Amino acid sequence: MHKLGKLVERSGAWWLLFASALIFIIVALYFQFAMGLEPCVKCIYQRVAMFGIALTALLPALLPRYAITRFAGLVGWLVASVWGYLIAAEHAAMQTSANSFFAVCETFPNFPNWAPLHQWLPNLFAAPGLCGDIDWQFLGLSMPMWLQIIFAAYALIAAVLILVRVLKFHRF
Repeated sequence: MHKLGKLVERSGAWWLLFASALIFIIVALYFQFAMGLEPCVKCIYQRVAMFGIALTALLPALLPRYAITRFAGLVGWLVASVWGYLIAAEHAAMQTSANSFFAVCETFPNFPNWAPLHQWLPNLFAAPGLCGDIDWQFLGLSMPMWLQIIFAAYALIAAVLILVRVLKFHRF
């Protein structure tokens, strides 16, 4: 457990987190641009959560020796993971609803006025797809179901690292 607690003090661990989230973002962009799968609003929110994980990993990756950057990285990682999981769970529930005809989501993402990402970067954050459509499956699970698993794994790892740090009384 001591080695696990020390993991957050290494920049390599944070770069690995950043790289893993970046790979998932690249895969999402491949699905969108190479395979022609249009993302819906829920897909875009999940993409934003993945960007959140990647971006919160950058600060401690660059400055791992400062407790405040490690703390911010761990909290940001956990928050983005839990938010991504909740959106993915809601999305999966919409897709598997018995009344999927009524499983519609917003037409445009509901970003804050100070950050209209869908207007600034429409290729990344516009949402022309429909939430109820299941355009892709692997091993019987749709994309939001896989993202539930991915975000749950991210959240679990972040929670374990936070717990180990707190129980061992490490400075974050």
